[in-house]
Amino acid sequence: MLSNILTISVLATKKISITPYVIDRIKKAMKKEEIQIWDWQRILLGNAPWEFMLEIALRTIIIYLALVIIMRLLGKRMNAQLTITELAVMIMLGGIVSVPMQIPERGLVHGIIVLICVLFLQRGINWLAFKYRKAELITQGDLQVLVTDGVLDRNEMAKASLSREQLFANLRAGNIQHLGQVKRVYLEADGEFSIYKQPEPKPGLSVLPEKDSELHRAEPRAEDVCACLQCGQVEPKGKAQNTVCPHCGCGDWTYAVNKN
Repeated sequence: MLSNILTISVLATKKISITPYVIDRIKKAMKKEEIQIWDWQRILLGNAPWEFMLEIALRTIIIYLALVIIMRLLGKRMNAQLTITELAVMIMLGGIVSVPMQIPERGLVHGIIVLICVLFLQRGINWLAFKYRKAELITQGDLQVLVTDGVLDRNEMAKASLSREQLFANLRAGNIQHLGQVKRVYLEADGEFSIYKQPEPKPGLSVLPEKDSELHRAEPRAEDVCACLQCGQVEPKGKAQNTVCPHCGCGDWTYAVNKN
């Protein structure tokens, strides 16, 4: 009791607004002697009575139904790969619905109003992105060309914070063995990779993992050309010896996988 009085006095001294709600929360604050390590009712239920469990169930059902309706109105995109704005909305929804479901002092109407506000905000952003290309680029970003005719664009990869091995892993998932099979690789605005293959494959840098030496030895190697180890630029062996890559400036060369 004395500690509660001192707390209220300190807040008043610092000219902090003390509402009846703040005073009530201070009074209900647990004291050290009230904490029992084996108090399972407090651990599992907190200070709420058993009856509040029924209210939580009811609150959860209402918020769940409201959330389903809001998600339905947000559109099918919320069920697919998310853009930046859609991911932000998903994170916000989790924070919005948790408070009304669990805190008895908070009504459900406040949470539902916030859900409706998020709905109109997201719909408004989508309308602007549909109407104006610049708004779309600002809110959702643009695609990036990572591979052009079998050569990595290391500048674009750096902008996307994407390592070579991360890109190669996605190429292997697309059944690509070497860069000579690739016409274009796009990193879409939603983070997905789009891979377009060459109509006629040409020699290129292997995308197999370096540690898998058995598969590397089994790859068919081009005899007259070699590939830059960093970007995959293919040059004649005689021209590449003792020189740097004309595309990225790297001086390390390796074998090029023969076209399949």
